[in-house]
Amino acid sequence: MEADAPGPEPGVAHWTALMPAPFPVAASKQELEEGLVLAPRFGPDGLVTAVAADADTGEVLMVAHMNAEALARTLATGEAWYWSRSRGELWRKGATSGQLQSVVEARIDCDQDAVLLKVRIAGDGGCCHTRRRSCFYRVVESAAAGQSGGGEGPVSPEGRQWRLRGL
Repeated sequence: MEADAPGPEPGVAHWTALMPAPFPVAASKQELEEGLVLAPRFGPDGLVTAVAADADTGEVLMVAHMNAEALARTLATGEAWYWSRSRGELWRKGATSGQLQSVVEARIDCDQDAVLLKVRIAGDGGCCHTRRRSCFYRVVESAAAGQSGGGEGPVSPEGRQWRLRGL
């Protein structure tokens, strides 16, 4: 857990008191895909993919991962929590940057292994650690050999090379 977000303040209930855990397991494919019970399918690493999108515009802001505790905290508090694979710890988005994500709506995909959070962002309105609004600030383009950005990097079966263009 982040040093600046060590847990509940004195007198505040722990998240497990707010949200039952662990999540149930769907009894069937039908229940998983069409049922009304939240039964996330965490991968072998204990994670689901989480996509954060702007609640007003739909712009994709970032992709992260959640373990059961991060998902439960998010649902219980209305603030986005994630699991940092690189640090191996829970991470409350914005705890250090001020870019807190208030969850307006949470959705789960058809087979319950990915979460979509529609969020509003506090602070400077950014989500990316580079201080940009979105982590998706570059476009992948085809580049012919000899063009700027061409001549290096991966080549497609058709002989195309790829470069990035900033937005």
